[in-house]
Amino acid sequence: MSPTTSRRRLLALVGAVGLSAASGCANRLSEAAGDDPATLTFHLYGRTSTLRERYVEDLNETRAPWDEEALAAAVNGTDYTTQYREPFPTSGPAWAERDGTYYRLDEVVVGEEEVTRPVLRLYEAGRVDDADESTYVERDDLPEVDRRAVQIAYMAARARGNAGGVPWGLVRRGGYVYRAGSAAGQSELLGDDGPAHVAHRDRVWRVEVARETFYEPVYRPDADPVADSEKGIEEAIRGRLVGARIDPEALSAAEREVFRRAQGEGYTAEHPFPDAFVSALKRMNERAYVDGNVTKDAGANDYPPRDLLRYGDAYYEYRLDLTEAGEE
Repeated sequence: MSPTTSRRRLLALVGAVGLSAASGCANRLSEAAGDDPATLTFHLYGRTSTLRERYVEDLNETRAPWDEEALAAAVNGTDYTTQYREPFPTSGPAWAERDGTYYRLDEVVVGEEEVTRPVLRLYEAGRVDDADESTYVERDDLPEVDRRAVQIAYMAARARGNAGGVPWGLVRRGGYVYRAGSAAGQSELLGDDGPAHVAHRDRVWRVEVARETFYEPVYRPDADPVADSEKGIEEAIRGRLVGARIDPEALSAAEREVFRRAQGEGYTAEHPFPDAFVSALKRMNERAYVDGNVTKDAGANDYPPRDLLRYGDAYYEYRLDLTEAGEE
């Protein structure tokens, strides 16, 4: 076999492999579309003209008094810690202003404390109509601290043995955990001669109180200065949270219609998506929805995730809901 013939055979083999790979890729893309295609819904909501309005908190107006104490301690370098609760509880990033300076709020765990807490659990004992009134106390006749405890312990009791939900942010260890302090000291249910049964929601509930050991984190508040002007804090928050910046004037009429509908009832399309929607997704840097296997790759956002965009002069939160073929 001549060298020329060998090279020709090699090129032919490489070409065959390339065609096979391309065919496989095409098949996967075809499968992604499918006979019963995936559906993607795009929502824009939470419009705001400035990020400062939404993310900079006035602790005196919107938070508990101890959050302001935590901020003051963090700014002044005072030794200040909290136990059981975070100094600045929030579901996302938070900033605050103090004396003209804007701070990013956070906390660090600096220790652990072993404590004993009373835990209230309720167990159904029967219907109110079938019980002697002298054997139970009405929830509404209890002190406020007990009324709250009974309501939360009731939620936990109701959820036992069924598939319903339970507010785990309130329920702990299958009941309600009393905190130390004057509120717990006002409780009737925690007393040695406290009522054994309580009536709530047409049922009588047996009261069980157990004193259990907890290991609670100790938090130190942290406040990092990030800006000393409204313009500066706006830029800082934008850099942290905002992904795509889209100019409506640079869009086609079809693309603007995608964003217009997303601000209302939502824009929904089936895969393969219309060209205008594909272009909008690319402008939002959501290429996982258009450049690969949609049902496998979509939703794989960059880290950190960006769910805010700027459209014109306003900021929006956005959501992309993918419904795969066969899902209801």
